[in-house]
Amino acid sequence: MPKMKSNKGASKSFRKTASGKIKRKKAYTSHILTSKTTKRKRNLRHATLVSSSEEKRVKTMIQ
Repeated sequence: MPKMKSNKGASKSFRKTASGKIKRKKAYTSHILTSKTTKRKRNLRHATLVSSSEEKRVKTMIQ
């Protein structure tokens, strides 16, 4: 049986932390930024963790 291929789009979007959790970037940062407040845009800069319910699915995609 051949090896499982990792999802290349997912592997570019998610990173594994040292403790094994999955790190992701926040959405809504690409366009129409004039209507968003400075505070909101500043808070979107920081990376966050994938929720525990989605973590198993993302791990199988990035292997």
